[in-house]
Amino acid sequence: MIIACLLLATACAEAVFCQQQPGVKIDFKETTLKNGLRVITVEDHTAPVVSQVLYFDVGAAHERKGRTGFAHLFEHMMFRGTENVKSMSEYFKYIMNNGGSMDAFTGLDQTVYFEVVPSNQYELPLFLESDRMRGLLITQEVFDTERKIVQEERRMRIDNQPYGRSGEVMSDLMRDNFSYKHPAMGSMEDLNAASVEDVREFFKTYYAPNNVVLVLVGDFKTSEMLDKVKKYFADIPRQPAPPALDLTEPGQKAERRRTIEDALARLPMLSIAFKAVPGNTPDFYALQILSSVLTGGQSSRLYQKLVKERELVTSVSGGVAELRGPGAFSVTVLLSPGKKTEEAENLVYEEFERVRREPISDAVLQKAKNLIALGFNSNLQTSLSRAIALGQAAVHYNDPNLVNTRLDKINAVTREDVLRVANKYLRPTNRTVVVTLPKAAQ
Repeated sequence: MIIACLLLATACAEAVFCQQQPGVKIDFKETTLKNGLRVITVEDHTAPVVSQVLYFDVGAAHERKGRTGFAHLFEHMMFRGTENVKSMSEYFKYIMNNGGSMDAFTGLDQTVYFEVVPSNQYELPLFLESDRMRGLLITQEVFDTERKIVQEERRMRIDNQPYGRSGEVMSDLMRDNFSYKHPAMGSMEDLNAASVEDVREFFKTYYAPNNVVLVLVGDFKTSEMLDKVKKYFADIPRQPAPPALDLTEPGQKAERRRTIEDALARLPMLSIAFKAVPGNTPDFYALQILSSVLTGGQSSRLYQKLVKERELVTSVSGGVAELRGPGAFSVTVLLSPGKKTEEAENLVYEEFERVRREPISDAVLQKAKNLIALGFNSNLQTSLSRAIALGQAAVHYNDPNLVNTRLDKINAVTREDVLRVANKYLRPTNRTVVVTLPKAAQ
């Protein structure tokens, strides 16, 4: 069924006037335990595997000033052991020796842990995740070790990468609310200042059963799975609800701009961003269409203009960030050797003005919808991706059924909607510009 939908979406992307078909229907069951744990189950017997996702309602946005980096730090701390499972190597050994895989990731709005195992081993990840939610060992020694690892990861991924700081500079310059303003990797100073007591309090506040959604997708019987979930998770005590999170962002009244030098960069990079709206809102879906028109692949307007026609840049990328609070509509281009950022920037603004001045055609609108549908359906091919999508919809929007209605919201966008959001958000006074230049040799 999924393959048929993908083939159909691909054909529709070429025949742009065809009617967009609905996405894959996911039949799920939602259950809430007495301790507040929300459980979403999806029986899927097409393959003998089970995907398990714990989608915690905590990310970098939940951190406070002076204590950044905790959400990402806990992505590491959660693998360091309990009384029953002594180390990270044991976690991976248990899963991998039984034919499975596991990992985790942290974002601004969430922290996610997941395992994929053969269906005859589905109890194993239930035990592992409940065991560390119940009794994670947080010692000074473990904290000191993981803090050093996280700091080294920051050096590797941010400080010592070409353009590694550009995104952090953009967030700091564009944002006024601390929640999305500070770097998700945290700062060296904040990590050094943190105490093991701070870490224990963070764990108690956010790693509670009433602050997470457990999603299980795969080859199992729902009744049997729920019995096992209760066996492992039901006795974990709930905690007081975490503090309410303020994600409001004041309007911007003038362009913000900064030029930085990067000793590791070899070509100039131009990044332009506009304050936008939270995900799962009418304007968000219209901005998705607009982003597809401007930066969605080699047939997009900015790629055709800047790469094909003028040969000013080597790459064009962009998108609208989907966040629980106000996101951002962004465009980034990497300059060709010897080209000037000013010329590329002016051409980008010409294309912005073009979409602000006149509605896109029906053909362009339908093509954008088809490409978005193709990407969405493709992303739901595996049991793991479906589990993550359900967790996101449940935690961010309290609506797991969004996985079944999202494409309806995309298809409801009109040409007039796209014109409206272009005029509303792509205003010069609402934009932030970061120019990254190679640092001249000393």
